[in-house]
Amino acid sequence: MADKIPVGVLGATGLVGQRFVSILADHPWFSLEVVAASEKRVGKRYGESVKWYIDEPLPQQAIDMVMARPRPESFKPVDVVFVALPKEVAGPLELELARMGKIVVSNANVFRMDPDIPLLNPEVNWDHMSLVKLQRERRGWRGAILKVPNCTTAILTLSLKPLMDSYGIREVYMTSMQAISGAGFNGVPGYAITDNIIPFISGEEEKVVRESRKILGKLSGDAVSFADMRVVATTTRAPVLDGHLESVVVRLEKMPGDIEEVRSLLDSWRSRPQHLRLPTAPEKPIIVRREEDRPQPRLDRKSGRGMSVVVGRLSQPYPDEPVIRYIVLGHNTLRGAAGTGVLIAELYYRMFEEGAVG
Repeated sequence: MADKIPVGVLGATGLVGQRFVSILADHPWFSLEVVAASEKRVGKRYGESVKWYIDEPLPQQAIDMVMARPRPESFKPVDVVFVALPKEVAGPLELELARMGKIVVSNANVFRMDPDIPLLNPEVNWDHMSLVKLQRERRGWRGAILKVPNCTTAILTLSLKPLMDSYGIREVYMTSMQAISGAGFNGVPGYAITDNIIPFISGEEEKVVRESRKILGKLSGDAVSFADMRVVATTTRAPVLDGHLESVVVRLEKMPGDIEEVRSLLDSWRSRPQHLRLPTAPEKPIIVRREEDRPQPRLDRKSGRGMSVVVGRLSQPYPDEPVIRYIVLGHNTLRGAAGTGVLIAELYYRMFEEGAVG
């Protein structure tokens, strides 16, 4: 692209907002122009407003940026707004930004299940991006709202997509061990999570079930036909900083040749973002490990710059049944949040602005 596209981050000081700033500060297509968070930070320098906690250095070019008001008018100079706000405050702002003609890429859990709003895990359902045309027709705006999935769902569906395409899926049983960063700065008190696993995350299991069926669903005309599969999810919080680990059992429609066939399928699988060479797309979306004790969050969460998921312990527990079992790990604030958000924006510009979609 000849000129960089101006972008902004709304909710720039939280953990996901920090990831957005880190990725966008030196992005080859996007130029970070506006950062905003709460009203109390307005007028301050970003460097003095943020408590920087992520494992990448605070970008030099972001330090002196002046915090804008968390209002739509602050984002008039940009084309894309990345939203990392709670759903309670995000919804009205996203609607107004889309009416202003902005491309809104949001992590907030609002509008995800609206039929004309694409819920995107780019390698899995890149074709759902065409719902933007329907969204614009129905809502009468020039902008668009594009949704990032729940973090656990993003990791799970990326590992399921090759299996769905090759064998079909009847049932998925998933138990997660989720990092504390998924709950934000103040989500889990230190005393509660230290030396502990919390066996419940409010609303998480329901998100995994419904979002997985939408993401893995087929686009037919102007609608997504949800995947006809049973999903049973159990979500837990574990004392890990970053990286969601998920134990998965899948009952397939068809019997695979053998477990080596499945390994090869996952390890060699590529999709549209890789074929388009999008800047944030990992070379290998799925990395398969053969060691019996991998993947592990501390060792594997930054695979593919945090955008690959890592599959291990792949097995066929009942040799005469089409059932496979595996562990999958993904970085929850990169593949599960900000990284996928940036990848969605890259996919939008390659498909819409460069003419691949009407």
